[in-house]
Amino acid sequence: MDSFIIVALALCSLMAPVYGDKGTSKARSCSDIRQFYSGKGFSLDGVPQSEISGEHLRICPQGYTCCTSDMEDNLATLSRREMEGLLKEAGRSLQTLLNGQFKAFDGYFLELLNRSSISLQETFTPTWGPVYTQNSQVFSDLYRDLRHYYRGSSINLEEVLNEFWARLLEKLFYQANKQYYIGGDYLDCVSKQIDTLRPFGDIPRVTKMTVTHTFVAARYFVQGLVISGEVVRKVSQVQLSQECMRAMMKMTYCPHCRGMATARPCANYCSNVMKGCLANQADLNTEWKHLAETMMQVADRFDGPTGVDSVVLSLPSRISEAMSAIMNNIEIINKKVSTHIGKHEQLCCPNHVSDVTVRLKDMQSYWVSLPMLLCSDRVATGTGAEEKCWNGMNRARYLPEVMGDGLASQINNPEVEIDITKPDITIRQQIMQLKIMTHRLKNALNGQDVDFQDSSDDISGSGSGMCADGVCSSSPRLFGPATNRPSYPLPPENKEVKALANQNLPCITIYLLSLLILLLRR
Repeated sequence: MDSFIIVALALCSLMAPVYGDKGTSKARSCSDIRQFYSGKGFSLDGVPQSEISGEHLRICPQGYTCCTSDMEDNLATLSRREMEGLLKEAGRSLQTLLNGQFKAFDGYFLELLNRSSISLQETFTPTWGPVYTQNSQVFSDLYRDLRHYYRGSSINLEEVLNEFWARLLEKLFYQANKQYYIGGDYLDCVSKQIDTLRPFGDIPRVTKMTVTHTFVAARYFVQGLVISGEVVRKVSQVQLSQECMRAMMKMTYCPHCRGMATARPCANYCSNVMKGCLANQADLNTEWKHLAETMMQVADRFDGPTGVDSVVLSLPSRISEAMSAIMNNIEIINKKVSTHIGKHEQLCCPNHVSDVTVRLKDMQSYWVSLPMLLCSDRVATGTGAEEKCWNGMNRARYLPEVMGDGLASQINNPEVEIDITKPDITIRQQIMQLKIMTHRLKNALNGQDVDFQDSSDDISGSGSGMCADGVCSSSPRLFGPATNRPSYPLPPENKEVKALANQNLPCITIYLLSLLILLLRR
């Protein structure tokens, strides 16, 4: 009996390998992954011909595998490189969109400025003659400064407009009194009385208000487009963490190591991996949305009767109307100018603002939609996909819940180990840039340039200095024709005169008003 048992055991031991070959103990071929691995540009040196034990693996499940440690490292690095490439590609697409909107609006606004400048030249030359041609620099300087301000130069827009009206008053005052010699200091004194005299009526104040609102809004609107593109560029260049690389490797290439090359990730599994990898990027969402919303509010202000087209193209007629007020030819001049300007307004450029608004609305959820975007073409789909997808370990349903968006929501992310107390510095800097830009745009909605806050609430459209800041004698420096008598130099600056200037102001003002009335009657 004992001998029978021994013989039976011996036969079983001899037959065991035969039954094992038909089961799971036979090592599978690694031909598929060898072909795949070689196609990715890696050498086949050391790549196994058939499955080996996977105790050496540090990322993929440690069952039988076709991947060595070197292969796992190489594929992990590849997965990060490919992911970063996808992020940069997505970023470039958004950058291209933003750059296109910037070019469209920038070209549109500069074209309005150019046409307004040309319109002024074409209408003022026949209408105002030498009054314009001999003082054209005043107008060209205005348009130059407006253009520079819009393009971001460190120019105080209110000071530009104040200086323009003050210089224009000096030129017109001098032009109307060419038969007299008028000293430069006296002209300067006249220009400083512009607030009191109001020779241009209410036009400088109204023009300053509309021009300031329009140009401040346009300046920061295009800056918003530029800053948005820069934020996308810089964030797209942020390197992914080692933990993200491991998670991407496990999701993307571990199926190949397990001989499941056709297995695609479960949808929720992919979401958790991407949300973990892009946790810092998702934190941009709040400020990104705030910026987009504020820019849309600014864009809405560009339409209507006080919109960009109306303000910029009507600037020549506004200036001409102001000049007419002081030269007492308002009816004839206005008829000529408004007729010509009206033709130009009908040639208005196509409105690009509405298109920009649509694009801004579309990009609002960009940062939190990235995980879904990057998972869209890689997850398992179709009937029964949830049961047959790759869940990080095998083909089976993925059980963990999907995490929320942002760094703080990843504290329990089962796929990407992440320290929520250590946010990415580069991305935090970009969040601050978005906050600053939004703050500027919100001020721009009220016509306020935060870089140049004017302490005065009075939008007067003129220089704020008075005669107390310069030399004004108690009697005017108005002499007879220069050809009949020599010119006399103005007295040197006297500090006592400055001290008495405020006391003499009412008298001087009455005199200058009388002088202007006399001038207008000429």
